[in-house]
Amino acid sequence: MKSVTASVLLLLVLSSIGCAKRGTPTGGAKDSIPPVLLNASPKQNTIFFDAEKITLTFDEYIKLNDINKQLIISPPLASQAYKVDPQTTIAKKIEIQLLDSLAPNTTYTFNFGESITDNNEGNILPFFTYTLSTGATIDSLYVRGQVRDAFDEDTPTYVAVQLYPVDSVYSDSTIFKKQPLYVASTLDSTTYRFQNLKAGTYEIIAIKDQARNYFFDQNVDKIGFYNEFITLPQDSVIDLKLFKEITNFSWARPFFINERHIGLPYYGNYNGQKMELISEVPERFESLINKNRETDTLNFWFKGIATDSLKFQYPLQDSLRTTTVKFAKPIPDSLVISRITSGDIKLKDTFRLASNLPLVQLNPDKITVRDIDSLLVPFKAAIENNYDRVRIVFALEPNNKYQIDLLPEALTDFFGSVNDTLQFASTTQSIESYGSIIINLQYEDNTPYLLELLDAKKETVRRLTSQEGNTRIVWELLPPGKYKIRFTADANGNQKWDTGHYLNKQQPEEVLYYPTELDLRANWDLNETFNVNQIRRDLLETVTASATLAAPEDPNQP
Repeated sequence: MKSVTASVLLLLVLSSIGCAKRGTPTGGAKDSIPPVLLNASPKQNTIFFDAEKITLTFDEYIKLNDINKQLIISPPLASQAYKVDPQTTIAKKIEIQLLDSLAPNTTYTFNFGESITDNNEGNILPFFTYTLSTGATIDSLYVRGQVRDAFDEDTPTYVAVQLYPVDSVYSDSTIFKKQPLYVASTLDSTTYRFQNLKAGTYEIIAIKDQARNYFFDQNVDKIGFYNEFITLPQDSVIDLKLFKEITNFSWARPFFINERHIGLPYYGNYNGQKMELISEVPERFESLINKNRETDTLNFWFKGIATDSLKFQYPLQDSLRTTTVKFAKPIPDSLVISRITSGDIKLKDTFRLASNLPLVQLNPDKITVRDIDSLLVPFKAAIENNYDRVRIVFALEPNNKYQIDLLPEALTDFFGSVNDTLQFASTTQSIESYGSIIINLQYEDNTPYLLELLDAKKETVRRLTSQEGNTRIVWELLPPGKYKIRFTADANGNQKWDTGHYLNKQQPEEVLYYPTELDLRANWDLNETFNVNQIRRDLLETVTASATLAAPEDPNQP
């Protein structure tokens, strides 16, 4: 009897193993539900708030991601005025300890952005907010809208939008020295929303706040502003354009670079401002200044003096500052000429060379250009205004090879050194290797404009102004690749984009992008219609449509 029972058990075990081989348990459907708030203490929308701690309890273990960046408190609280737990661990509760007193009769909103996720699947609880009032009522008005970059097609994320009450102490300088009453953020989108606002008149601005201190730093922050004050409850949808002002010009401290070479750094837009050398120098002393192409620095080159330091004087705010630059272990510089133009030269391009030292003289008799048949090709050569580049211009033919030779003494630098023998080769491709982009521009405005073709690096490769009077633009002999088209309403006709200025209440010039990226292939023509007026109407309709959206209810009410 025991033998039979054992046999039956063995069969059952083998049967279960066979079944296991045929399928694997799935564990049920994947959890896709974000955490749910079970309880808030004090409760959501509590009034006469006087507690020192807020506790939010959820139905599962949660973690906080990037809480220092995601949490937006409005009105703002200084970082030392509160503490949030957990910071790095998991828990079912979020605790906010208030280390300082809150303002009386004020509605506070804690917007957690997308920081709250469940621990297992990472499901995000989006834009969870907790609201309280230290007074008798919860303010209920709102403002929302979009923030777009005024010049770039892509808008930065995490832009702060700030409201300042227009009261007896308000002035245009308020945003530089006083924190806002309310603050919101676009987080990782381009939209923002203020909730729980009180009625009143406000100044509204957007700031890409690099220091995250709620003050506008003109040197580093981008800003967007509305031309007029807004009034609640009348105004509810406000769109803003973000731009970087031209930084107010100022000198920084000069510094030693190398033998006979000093750096004169600056901030802002250099336009011939003076940095004065006040050291006594002999009559044979000479100097030359050119601009560093990588940084906001002038190169001060000098010769005709034997010294271990030079003294400069320059304006700084409302005074004059004197600085002595001492030379530390200078290393003699040798003239180095390198090519800028790559091996393949485009048919619309120019052959160019770069120099590490400033060039002051060019001898065209020491330069030759020959084609694939070794025939001499006529050219024109010149040193560019910044003294650091040479352009050699000659007619380019398709399917050709060019040899550019510079004999010794073709180029002379500021210190009298000359080049060694230099040889460069470049090749052109066939006409069929290029493509063309044809733009039919539709524009019903008398404002001057600038139209630019941008490559994949967002660099301008072709440009056209309204002064040329074309509405059908043909850009030919373009290398294959991806392109974008940028339209600028050039209001002052200076053939460049002009940024805005907050204190002058000057908005940046309008910039629009053709909505489609153009993918140009070799031996191909693209024919596109760029209707500027339709794009403007589409943007206006987007703003109008956003105004009709219903205000969302407070999420996760316990």
